[in-house]
Amino acid sequence: MEENKKVSRKAVVVYSGGQDSTTCLLWAKKNYDEVYAVSFDYGQRHSTELAAAEKICRELGVPREVISLPELNRLAPNSLTREDIPVDEEKPEGTPPNSLVEGRNLLFLTYAAIFAKGRGIRDVITGVSQTDFSGYPDCRDGFIKSLNVTLNLGMDYDFRLITPLMWIDKKETWALADSLGGLDLVRSETVTCYNGIPGDGCGDCPACRLRKRGLELYLAEKKQAEK
Repeated sequence: MEENKKVSRKAVVVYSGGQDSTTCLLWAKKNYDEVYAVSFDYGQRHSTELAAAEKICRELGVPREVISLPELNRLAPNSLTREDIPVDEEKPEGTPPNSLVEGRNLLFLTYAAIFAKGRGIRDVITGVSQTDFSGYPDCRDGFIKSLNVTLNLGMDYDFRLITPLMWIDKKETWALADSLGGLDLVRSETVTCYNGIPGDGCGDCPACRLRKRGLELYLAEKKQAEK
């Protein structure tokens, strides 16, 4: 698929209000006639994520559905949903970080596919990336391809799980957002921080460090190119 061309009339974006999903939302707005966003309330510690998603969708004129998954918090305790579990400062050796929410993308994409099929939509877009997957197994290309086959078989429907960010890093993700006219929006209004702070965030958690490093590299490269 040529991802810079309009390929279908309608798409659903799995949308958290963070940097990656917002970049995907902007990408979808460019490439599709109709775009819908699906967000999930799964007991995440910071409601600022959902508030950011609501605000950005309103600004971009994207209809948004919020699906509640309260049991995910109980069944998969992790540092993104539990106040008593501090976020790992660094990725532990040999295991995923404790910010991994087991099964999250599996559930999110399944529910998004159900939502999409009910509206005659085949394309479901998600901002996962194997380049910066941070040890999360459900962000890898093999998982997405496998789930795509499973959804098609399970619902007898030809879905396409589309991953615009799969093979690019954070620097390239910033570049993509900028090319779509959304650099300022992504930088100031999204919530990527594990501590729930909008924009540039706390600057210290793993998500903020990854985001900040990518932005610094992109802005330096952009400045050099403008000389």
